[in-house]
Amino acid sequence: MYLCEKKQTMERQMMAALAAWKDKKDRKPLILLGARQVGKTWILKEFGKRYFKNVAYVNCDNNPQVEDLFSTDYNMERIIMTISAITHQSIVPGETLIILDEIQETRKGLASLKYFCENAPEYHVTVAGSLLGIQLHQGESYPAGKVDTMTLYPMDFSEFLRAKGEDKMTEILHSLDWNVISGLKSRFTQLLREYYFVGGMPEAVLKFVDTKDPNAVRQIQTEILQAYRKDVSKHAPVEEAVRINQVWHSIPSQLAKENKKFIYGVIKKGARAKEYEIAIQWLIDAGLVYKIPRISAPTLPLKDYEDVSSFKLFMLDCGLLGALSNTPPVSLLLPNSMKEGKDSFTENFICTQMETLDDTTITYYSREDSQLEIDFVLQLSDMIIPIEVKAEENLKAKSLAAFVRVHPDLHGLRFSMSDYREQDILTNVPLYAAAPYLKSQRERRQKEIDKLLEGLI
Repeated sequence: MYLCEKKQTMERQMMAALAAWKDKKDRKPLILLGARQVGKTWILKEFGKRYFKNVAYVNCDNNPQVEDLFSTDYNMERIIMTISAITHQSIVPGETLIILDEIQETRKGLASLKYFCENAPEYHVTVAGSLLGIQLHQGESYPAGKVDTMTLYPMDFSEFLRAKGEDKMTEILHSLDWNVISGLKSRFTQLLREYYFVGGMPEAVLKFVDTKDPNAVRQIQTEILQAYRKDVSKHAPVEEAVRINQVWHSIPSQLAKENKKFIYGVIKKGARAKEYEIAIQWLIDAGLVYKIPRISAPTLPLKDYEDVSSFKLFMLDCGLLGALSNTPPVSLLLPNSMKEGKDSFTENFICTQMETLDDTTITYYSREDSQLEIDFVLQLSDMIIPIEVKAEENLKAKSLAAFVRVHPDLHGLRFSMSDYREQDILTNVPLYAAAPYLKSQRERRQKEIDKLLEGLI
């Protein structure tokens, strides 16, 4: 292992998964998916620095040197030799990480991964590309079954804390020592406010860490939003571009509503689902929004009970939500300065933290008569967890309590600013501990499952 000893400013949890991929016996070329600007290129380069002797990095976007790299044939000896010449790096199996950035911009680039897998498996090949760009190429050229894939999300709250140098606070949070966490409540609460404002886009986080200047952070966020608009112009059909932007800009208003269900009429008067289906799917494929469907019953598997006509849309990052809605930084950073709109940021935060978890299905529940709604219903492994989200310390979870009484086999979960406490039908967990708590529940349940399966397989 070629490990970099210098401590990095930014630490991403995916690094452990990349290290595990490096040592897999049945390793395939790796496609790292994710929305633009979430840090895909950075983490692959950093992975190469830490775990390999050298890195052969090629940017395939608008690069005449690689334009015809894969178009002639898929002779691996020729391709490896060419990459070596372009990057001025010796490429040695096991010692060199090959990074093909924006490979979807090169003719037959994605298709070449099949031949790396079949004819040159000894090389460590990684690909960074926008989620949208990869999705658009999932036709005949996509090497299905011949690649490993991972998805990189914006930095979660724990990664944000580490970027700020709050390693001890992060350790305490992940210890789930509720007495200690309770004693640090005011500090965690302030850090969470900062995260609501900054979000998890790496460039915005680093700007905040380096400058402590909210205006500089908001400028970065605005530039990211502008880059997304350019992506719409570049990739989306002209007739859909207007609709995509309409949906995108309606999200803050959608989330400001009490029930947060996506309403087409919020986009414009008389808008219909048929007009905007493609636009919404485009935003999902680009990784810019998360679609949370309604379910009719909290029954495994949740996907079997989805109502495709009813859903919520959340943004990939609460910092970008603030920038898109033009929420003043002071409203998010100072306590009690934001009278309205807290719920939208809080639910968006919880959604983004859950999206980073493996082996999950995220939905919500509402009765047909709309008299009862559960903010989220999460399938975590084989567990179903009804979740209510409170922006402040409100412990009145009437809807959740009513729901659990009807479904006594379920135990409710409430995220709020209140301290951890267990009640007869539900558990309250502080908002800032949401992801560590859910991860611990999944690990606990997996151990139980493994024990149950012992001797059966």
